[in-house]
Amino acid sequence: MKDKITISSKPEETWALAGELVESLEKKFNQGSIEVVLALHGNLGSGKTCFVQGLALALDIRQAVTSPTFTIVNEYRGRRPLYHIDLYRLNSPEESFGFGFEEYLEAKGIVAVEWAERAENLIPDNAVHIYFETMPNAEERRITIRNMPD
Repeated sequence: MKDKITISSKPEETWALAGELVESLEKKFNQGSIEVVLALHGNLGSGKTCFVQGLALALDIRQAVTSPTFTIVNEYRGRRPLYHIDLYRLNSPEESFGFGFEEYLEAKGIVAVEWAERAENLIPDNAVHIYFETMPNAEERRITIRNMPD
């Protein structure tokens, strides 16, 4: 596993990066792993939901993917299940117990957690951490995937 750093200047580039990650994760699934947690970090508007849209495209999910800020969790069915969790509205990690966060972390499929730092003590050690940063050019995002699967 290695770190991968990409500068994205449009949604299609972010979607392609997410597709590349899904392709790498397919190898893990084929080796017997059944769940993967992606911990997404970054400010509002930095590209986290756009990245999840790319995951959905790569998983052949045809539903519109939107941020679950108010619902907290959106579930999608494709080649693999995708669970999109947004912890933005949580005030403490303890609030995550109310909607079964720990059970989602063990769900079969891909679990993408926006604002993962709000429950960092619950995120598994083997999670893939993805950091989104806005750049001086407002169109660009720096995306760093820590421990990108081979």
